[in-house]
Amino acid sequence: MQRIWFNKAFSSITAALYLIRQADQSGDYELWCSHTYPMALASVAAHQYRLEPRGLSGPDYLQFCLDFCRDNQIAIFVPGKHAVLISDHHALFEAQGTRVLSVASADVLALLHDKARFYQNVELPMTPPAQFRVVENIEQFDDAWQQLRPLHDRLCVKPASSVYGLGFAVIDETRDSAQLLMQGVQYHVGYQDLRRGLQQLPEFRTMLLMQYLHGHEYSVDCVADKGRLVVAVSRKKPMVAGHGQLIEMPDDIMQACSKLAKDYQLNGNFNAQFREGSHGIGLLEINPRMSGGIAMACMAGPNLPWLALRGFDRGFAGLEIGAVRNGIRVSEWSQAVVLA
Repeated sequence: MQRIWFNKAFSSITAALYLIRQADQSGDYELWCSHTYPMALASVAAHQYRLEPRGLSGPDYLQFCLDFCRDNQIAIFVPGKHAVLISDHHALFEAQGTRVLSVASADVLALLHDKARFYQNVELPMTPPAQFRVVENIEQFDDAWQQLRPLHDRLCVKPASSVYGLGFAVIDETRDSAQLLMQGVQYHVGYQDLRRGLQQLPEFRTMLLMQYLHGHEYSVDCVADKGRLVVAVSRKKPMVAGHGQLIEMPDDIMQACSKLAKDYQLNGNFNAQFREGSHGIGLLEINPRMSGGIAMACMAGPNLPWLALRGFDRGFAGLEIGAVRNGIRVSEWSQAVVLA
């Protein structure tokens, strides 16, 4: 039995561990997981759970990972935390008998985490990113607004580097932030309030002023093998709550995911997000990890975390990949568990 280690990662790791265990009928893998929280939810899904030290710097955390793999005879390491740093040091792990399943090279991972650089780099004619401008001070914001606002009905703003959509807001020109707050409107900010706040800052972290894509969002969970898209499952999200998510596989999105995998030599599990706009579907981002909705995607047939792990371990030749149940509607619910 091989030991597989998932270090600290996003909450989707819990579902991924359960999915791998369900598929591993012959018991080939012992799943290890670690976190800085003593009772993280993933602890109930892993065969072995360990506590990570807090506050380690990059080099110190890298050494912790090397020691952990050596001391616990880890065969395959799937990094979440400090994935960029770890991806740049595969050879150190391989020298002591651990293979590392990284989604991409360190340079590519750094690029994907910086939406400003990524949008400037990506070539995706069929589903390009929305029109955008990079802004770091009020003068750049005003110039970008004057360029983009005449072309689009609504604009939005978001940080170049963020997760969970933190910092994203649609810019509202008719209501101020207090009105938006009182009316319970989420992810919106008043234009005058935003501009006044930015004007008080000599400079700020890199932001993107963008065309707002107002239609359905597609979240595509993918498995790739060294730049080849092996399988993808696309979830179309509803515009209003209570309708679940629709498994829908548009050709242009599938072709885009295949090109992204090839262009950036992606490997293992990754997620690509798209959204409909007035001129078609546009790319939002690539997440070099499993999405929070990975379990819903797997309801359509292919067990994506299992396929990524098994394919990396033994190759994809002969690995059975079920057909995607296109057209089904999926959802999920919370489940209570005992942690200790």
